[in-house]
Amino acid sequence: MSETVVSCTGVTRTYQEDTVPVYALRGVDFSVQQGEFVSLSGPSGSGKSTLLNVIGGLDRPDQGTVIVDGVDLSELSESELADMRLHKIGFVFQAYNLIPVLSALENVEFIMQLQGVGSVERRQKAQNILESLGIGELGNRRPGELSGGQQQRVAVARSIVTGPVLLLADEPSANLDSVTTRELLDLLRDLNEKRGMTIITATHDPMVMSYATRQVRLRDGAIEQDETPVTV
Repeated sequence: MSETVVSCTGVTRTYQEDTVPVYALRGVDFSVQQGEFVSLSGPSGSGKSTLLNVIGGLDRPDQGTVIVDGVDLSELSESELADMRLHKIGFVFQAYNLIPVLSALENVEFIMQLQGVGSVERRQKAQNILESLGIGELGNRRPGELSGGQQQRVAVARSIVTGPVLLLADEPSANLDSVTTRELLDLLRDLNEKRGMTIITATHDPMVMSYATRQVRLRDGAIEQDETPVTV
């Protein structure tokens, strides 16, 4: 049987907008097995990004439990959550979040530096991951010298270089054209199929949804539809 990587039970998240409560998540039950590629979709305000952030430990639910790789996130302190994100969860954001004064290689190295990996080992691992993603020759360039697609590949390299159990991608195609989007999705599919990486993405993009092996649609903070597309 597949291992459960993510388990959400009765997850509720409410925000205050002026004095009016806004229910971002309403008692969501949701689980993801090892090796799945899941897309979270739905209209703006449906809760998909909030659910992604709760799973990634970037936000805490008001009620319910979120278990990632066997760890109940509600039992962790802020520093323990940060450590969990550092070692277990990779993030790809629509804004890339690369450090502009560092080269591509140094951006990939940075997370390993935080982990305490030695300089020689992290330099070699960073170079290897850039080469495996087809941008090994761009290691010395800073983000401002790279195209959007190249920056997104560097962001992916940084997120997977430490071998996380889970990769979370928030609107990964938002700033990319259709050709670059397809290249990115081919890359994510390879990571999923060849490395068995578990991926969850929040997206509005039908192309991103089409690459997922499971499509989950949210509306008004609840799961409206959860299906596995039939492949021909």
